[in-house]
Amino acid sequence: MKTVDPLHGLAAFLAVAEHQSFTTGALALGLTRATVSAQVADLEARLGVRLLHRSTRSLRLTPAGQAYRDRLADLPGRLDEAERAARAEQTTPEGRLRVTAPPDLAKRFLVPWVAEFLAGHPGISIAMELSNAPRNLIESHFDLAIRGTLAVEDNLVTRALGQSRLITCARSDYLARRGNPAAPMDLADHDLLHFSALRQGRSWSYLRGEERVEVPISPRLELSDGWALRVAALEGAGIVQLPAFIVGHDVRAGRLEPILTEWRGRPVPLHAVYPDNRLIALRVRAFVAFLAAKAKAEIDLQAD
Repeated sequence: MKTVDPLHGLAAFLAVAEHQSFTTGALALGLTRATVSAQVADLEARLGVRLLHRSTRSLRLTPAGQAYRDRLADLPGRLDEAERAARAEQTTPEGRLRVTAPPDLAKRFLVPWVAEFLAGHPGISIAMELSNAPRNLIESHFDLAIRGTLAVEDNLVTRALGQSRLITCARSDYLARRGNPAAPMDLADHDLLHFSALRQGRSWSYLRGEERVEVPISPRLELSDGWALRVAALEGAGIVQLPAFIVGHDVRAGRLEPILTEWRGRPVPLHAVYPDNRLIALRVRAFVAFLAAKAKAEIDLQAD
């Protein structure tokens, strides 16, 4: 009895589904159109279901084909990583990294770091999505995420990069005009600028020794982009609470004045997270190790 290769036709089907064309899919695989068409037909026959609707003018996935493609979408990446890990001669990280990271951290630190990393790793390329939105790394096919909160998903490996203290600050002329709050509850009398991406609700938290205070807020301005909120604070729009990696350099330069310095805002933990249900590519390990070393040297990423 002839043994059926379970992988026969998969590459052809995925290429055709991706390009919505037998001709373009065949070119991508370096095969003839007839070969690809035959392999897809063999796959449909083996599965007993039609995967593609074909006509003279169009080609589209059937519902069964869409479901099958969704299940297989990560297969090429898994096979690629398995082959790379199995090669005894592989000693240099290479390949493409797909990363998602917060825009504010990227603007201040990650983009310069990435440029340095790429200069030292000519075999690696990086595609980075800048977003505060939580992403399912496996479903979205990301190799790595940089997150400002502790990852709790069971299927993720987490490596701490550091933590950034929250700084409450404002422009000095705003404080001269409106007064400098002496205690957290005095914030109720001020125009507050709120960074919603921190997901701390409508309150700001403060610690002083064993004392903890939760201050309910009614922000005059609320933004999900911390860098844009920093600009509002620099324009004198009010008091802002932001991570040191966004405003630490402004405070040290005197552009913003810290307030409530006897109190501490909660630190924002920074982590690199990546799936643990696959072989960890050498390029992922190299990039995470590089990020950890760079973050360790940055005062705004190491809370006291």
